[in-house]
Amino acid sequence: MLPNLYLSADEKAELAAFTDSLERFCDAEIEPHYAAWEKAGLVDRELFRKMGEHGYLCADVPEQYGGVGASVHFSFAVIEVLSCRGYGGFVGGLQVHTDIVPPYLLHCGTEAQREYWLPRMVSGDAVAAIGMTEPGAGSDLKAIRTTAIRDGDGYVINGSKIFISNGQHCDLLVLAAKTDPAAGAKGVSLFLVDTRAAGFARGKNLDKVGQHAGDTSELFFDNLRVPADALLGGVEGQGFVQMMRELPRERLIIGVQAVYGAQGALDVALKYVQERQAFGHAIGQFQNTRFTLAQCATEVATSEAFLNACIAAYQQGLLTPEAVSALKLQTTEMLGRVADACLQLFGGYGYMTEYPISRFWTDARVLRIYGGTSEIMKELVARSILGR
Repeated sequence: MLPNLYLSADEKAELAAFTDSLERFCDAEIEPHYAAWEKAGLVDRELFRKMGEHGYLCADVPEQYGGVGASVHFSFAVIEVLSCRGYGGFVGGLQVHTDIVPPYLLHCGTEAQREYWLPRMVSGDAVAAIGMTEPGAGSDLKAIRTTAIRDGDGYVINGSKIFISNGQHCDLLVLAAKTDPAAGAKGVSLFLVDTRAAGFARGKNLDKVGQHAGDTSELFFDNLRVPADALLGGVEGQGFVQMMRELPRERLIIGVQAVYGAQGALDVALKYVQERQAFGHAIGQFQNTRFTLAQCATEVATSEAFLNACIAAYQQGLLTPEAVSALKLQTTEMLGRVADACLQLFGGYGYMTEYPISRFWTDARVLRIYGGTSEIMKELVARSILGR
């Protein structure tokens, strides 16, 4: 990996100690159980609490809300380490909880909303999810049909969401709904839904091609009543603006997952080609293998450099939607190429689930879809360079 030139010497030392601690946690608390979680279709709910106890959740949440107020690098390091170790299924939901939902509360929520939810998220006592995608509205968020109609001192919500990460475990759902169905994007509002409320129902855990350890669900709202103070920020009609404001961080953390997922695939391939013998030699001695690995390593390194520059821009408030769209496009497409090339080096063994490379390959595919498809990313970049 490239050294991160944007960190001070002290921060690099602190980050190294943090990641070393996390690696030991993974050895003890995740690795022995991960294969079983893959088969079960979700991790144990207790894993969130254990991670919270060790300070691995929402690391950049300020101390006044239960966090440690670390730089964003510490929160991203959790996704980096777990992605590199091949825990892509869990990472898909973990990043929602620890990197996507907290900024909504910090930047858009009321003080009461922050004080209630953030400490629970930091400790792992509450697992968070975000409900945007619907059966008929994926990337087109303006087309959502879930409604939240004002009724007395609260709102009544009806509708459904699909492909929701952490859907089986979530205690908090940041829900996009139409408070004014006739107003298009201006009629969208976000709600902080406590999933214990009557009228909330979880569908079955969906059976996916990859990312099996991450629970993904359809959610249903049947006359679900929420109090008025569940409205994020206390203002109607700001949901679309709030989502557009926070999408850069979502796409940035997907870039982290993509870069270090590719690094993890490369790591297992490097180990394998030095052990596997063919025609009397380790296959790592053949030119095709060496050239393939050189190309993969170069792609990971260039993507990591782009990622580090985007993280630095994010910290300074300078990360543009166009730049992070380009980052997501480039890194997730790169992950697909690297995972596929590394699997090919395993031959038939790469297609067997007992070999970790198969998990990197299947887990990689959805990154080109969630958080905005590659096609949407291309359109956003094209608009920025063409002016329309």
